Amino acid sequence: MILVTGAAGFIGFHVTQELLNRGKEIVAIDSVNSYYEPTLKENRLKILNDNNNFNFHRFDLCDFDKLKAVFDKYKPKIVCHLAAQAGVRYSLSHPFAYQKSNNEAFLNIIELSKNSNVENFVYASSSSVYGSNTNLPFSENDRVDNPISLYAATKRSNELVAHCYSHLFNLNCSGLRFFTVYGPWGRPDMALFIFTKAIINNQPIDVYNNGKMKRNFTYIDDIVDGILRVLETPKEYELYNIGNNRAEDLLHFISVLEQKLGKKATYNFLPMQPGDVRATVADIEKIRALGFEPKTNIEQGIENFVKWYREYYS
Repeated sequence: MILVTGAAGFIGFHVTQELLNRGKEIVAIDSVNSYYEPTLKENRLKILNDNNNFNFHRFDLCDFDKLKAVFDKYKPKIVCHLAAQAGVRYSLSHPFAYQKSNNEAFLNIIELSKNSNVENFVYASSSSVYGSNTNLPFSENDRVDNPISLYAATKRSNELVAHCYSHLFNLNCSGLRFFTVYGPWGRPDMALFIFTKAIINNQPIDVYNNGKMKRNFTYIDDIVDGILRVLETPKEYELYNIGNNRAEDLLHFISVLEQKLGKKATYNFLPMQPGDVRATVADIEKIRALGFEPKTNIEQGIENFVKWYREYYS
């Protein structure tokens, strides 16, 4: 039995779907909150609910008693903890959402994983932990004690708590530092979703730092492949960059989107947003040792997203 949290979310949905396709039995938890349109989450769940091996529970992970009841009933051997309050910019105005979802909930689930003798605890971290680090590409060996957003600070806190549980209780823990994930069923607060909606509706797109930014845009199928490899490879304590091995200029990314939409964008150039960074470039040699290799270029990835978007929103 595998426990997946955040199964109604973007990455959690795709991970759960692939595990189910492989015949795994899943117990899933999600609060289906309103951070972005719940209808999108509900429609992801409808797809997952078609599989008899999918057991879904709707509640907040801060509810320790309900979470304990799930552990007691299903006795999961692997935990894939993907639920979190996401978003750098949202953390500027809603700090307590991050303390609750990313700190309190994380402590609840790692404590119960320890008590339940879970064999592998894998959790979502973020490339945001690299903060103002200017060493490119980002390596898991770099110092990450200079976060520049509360979101990043909570993710680094998760890594430190996991280290304590690994050291004190011999709980196998692996953290996943995601790099700008995109693809079908993506999050509406992410750049590709926002840009696509605006261009189709003849609205300008906000481009921060005048477009002078680089990102390791990573297609969801590649992310799922990496997560499953980590789930299958318990480590005493490990951190993995999980991203593309090629950094893209933001303006080139937008130009590819324009091509796939067959429509030009109207640009609204703005200064750097507080809490944001100019470049995220991943060193992925560590996860490559597990056989991971990103395969999807942005041309194909954006084409897949645009096709899904047009079908989903008719």
